[in-house]
Amino acid sequence: MKINTLQDILIMDPEQDAMMLIASLMAVSARTAPKGKGVDTIVTRIIFGDEMERVADVMIEIGNRTGLSPFPRDAQNLRDSTVCVLIGCKGTEDLGLNCGGCGFLSCKDMREKIATDPVNSLFNGPNCVIRMADLGIALGSAAKTAQMHNADNRILFTAGVAALSLNMLPGCTCAYGIPLSATGKNIFFDRRLIP
Repeated sequence: MKINTLQDILIMDPEQDAMMLIASLMAVSARTAPKGKGVDTIVTRIIFGDEMERVADVMIEIGNRTGLSPFPRDAQNLRDSTVCVLIGCKGTEDLGLNCGGCGFLSCKDMREKIATDPVNSLFNGPNCVIRMADLGIALGSAAKTAQMHNADNRILFTAGVAALSLNMLPGCTCAYGIPLSATGKNIFFDRRLIP
């Protein structure tokens, strides 16, 4: 049974109900993951039903436009999943450390690049390297939570790209999706690229 409305959540079977609960726990894990200088720029959102279908449709469009075959393959994984946790980061919010990790000598130089000539591709940039590390830690924390509860999952950059193009995570420059599934065989492995 696909979840499309809040009413569907109330009549789910126990495994689907568990997937929604685990998705909520994953969002908590992402929120409480360590952040650079203790400043939180992580944004989470749980999607299911029609929203997941919209993201999957955009993943296919992006795959067709770019010729990147992981997009349609991952779109099918998304469609076969119960729920998806989106985790994004406001990567242009620098820490003022002037570490150079973003490729610029100072945070001010990075901000000037963003203001005058930003990179607008699958993700937008440049991004603060510390913020990108925060995003990676949040993703790892969320995936760990799914694993601890035996929910099959996979971190998909493709789902994050599509979610950003749909403005599902306002203010974010980089995002990933983590779909969840509970079936007899993990749907996220033994995957073939769709030509």
